[in-house]
Amino acid sequence: MKIRTLTAGLLAACLALTACGKEGGPSDGGDGGNGNGDTAALSYEVAEDVTVEGSPTFDQMKKTGHVVVGVKDDQPNLGYKDPTSGEYSGFDVEIARLISAKLGFDPKKIEYKAVPSAGREQAIINGDVHYYVGTYTINDKRKQQISFAGPYFIAGQGLLVAKDNEDVNGKDDLKGKKVCSVSGSTPIQNVRDEGLTEPENIVELQTYSQCVSELLNGQVDVVTTDDAILLGYAAQQPDELKVVGESFTEEPYGIGLPKEDDALRDKVNDILEEAMEDGTWQEIYDATLGKSGTQADMPEVERY
Repeated sequence: MKIRTLTAGLLAACLALTACGKEGGPSDGGDGGNGNGDTAALSYEVAEDVTVEGSPTFDQMKKTGHVVVGVKDDQPNLGYKDPTSGEYSGFDVEIARLISAKLGFDPKKIEYKAVPSAGREQAIINGDVHYYVGTYTINDKRKQQISFAGPYFIAGQGLLVAKDNEDVNGKDDLKGKKVCSVSGSTPIQNVRDEGLTEPENIVELQTYSQCVSELLNGQVDVVTTDDAILLGYAAQQPDELKVVGESFTEEPYGIGLPKEDDALRDKVNDILEEAMEDGTWQEIYDATLGKSGTQADMPEVERY
């Protein structure tokens, strides 16, 4: 799947997203007080009498009566926490809400926990979250520690630069440039493995928003991660930032789950497949990532 972009100006007009709860609090499905009703129209019927035989994670959810979901909080259009209202919004957050409802738990009662990329596996292993939905690329290395349902979206690695940067137009232009991404992320490992820039020019920080701040301050030349994430940042500051070049990897996003909980993984895969077949996935996409001027195809769930 390829993501096709529109101009930054059009992206900026489409950024506002809504309809998720506060960290540790309920999601009311409202418009977050910004008047945008796109995601407010999204709702998910809470399933009744759900059972997931042999799933210790599901048993823990039943015991507590709600779901704890690991998310990102600094990725516009995907997983974003409004600094004023404290409300979460975005494509990933809506997928998390859908899964909660289909498992029989009211999405209004979701407890969101923002976990940075480097801490995702450990948060799942420790049981700090029941599942994780946050631009989490499925790969074999991570499967050694946790398991994945999905994919539910396919992104590709891209490059974000200053608006006036004419030197970087693709990955082949990164030599000698300071490149920033998040510790523990697939994109920064790709930069290192492919030798796209010198080791001393690789900058690893805890969040993408920190990398963007460094870019705006002129401390780094490029921010690299999934193009869907970068488009959100470019949309926020179209006069300062732009996404350049073609995507150069394939990043299948999955739902992170405890490694041995095959029963829950199968159940979540069932939920995702149903959403893709009945149009729910497309509705979520159109109300979130689709508003940023991108088009996407539904991926095929890969069971293992």
